Amino acid sequence: MRPPPRRRELAGWRESDFANLAAKRYQQASTAATGQDSTRAKRSGAVKPRGNTVTTWIVLAVIVAAALYAVSLYNNLVAKRNLAHEGWSGIDVQLKRRADLIPNLVETVKGYAAHEKGIFEDVAAKRAASMNAGDVKSQAAADQALSGALGRLIAISEAYPDLKADANFRELQAQLASVEDEMQMARRYYNGTVRDLNTAIQTFPAVLVANLFGFQAEAFYEIEDRAAAQIPPKVSF
Repeated sequence: MRPPPRRRELAGWRESDFANLAAKRYQQASTAATGQDSTRAKRSGAVKPRGNTVTTWIVLAVIVAAALYAVSLYNNLVAKRNLAHEGWSGIDVQLKRRADLIPNLVETVKGYAAHEKGIFEDVAAKRAASMNAGDVKSQAAADQALSGALGRLIAISEAYPDLKADANFRELQAQLASVEDEMQMARRYYNGTVRDLNTAIQTFPAVLVANLFGFQAEAFYEIEDRAAAQIPPKVSF
């Protein structure tokens, strides 16, 4: 920095010289102040981005954790729904097995009691209704009605000793009883899977995922009057 002029030197200065000197001093002071502000800004700027970065990572971690949890809930619901469908397929298999046995059973009974036409027609109608049922509720009702009709068909053997002694009739009756046992186990398994699925769908927070992806509660396979739907046991001697 240039040293200030001495008093002797100032004697010959003009007013403009004093103005120039003041302007230089002001410029020097402004430059120094600007440098200090810049230093403070740099220091302040070095701290702020660090805090913003930490906050950003926390938000991203929360979002990722929530997404992974939602995926886990979705996969759990899909697994439970698949188990319910698997349980229903087990019931469907037994229904088809029973439907295949009925024509042979009816023909065997006809050989000894051809005049029981009303019972034969009733069994045929109930079998058709069971095979054409469209949903779980209607299938359960048709199953119950068909089981009752089969019970009346088998009860005919009490009035026909020769029919009771027929080996083919007893074999068909045994197969039918076996199918009914398998049906009961299939119903229990299906209803258990439906219970688990429906509970998961209605429980928070899985209900949010279920509503978002269209998961719906499944109907139970219920027999209202189990006694009426029970097939009489195999006739023994």
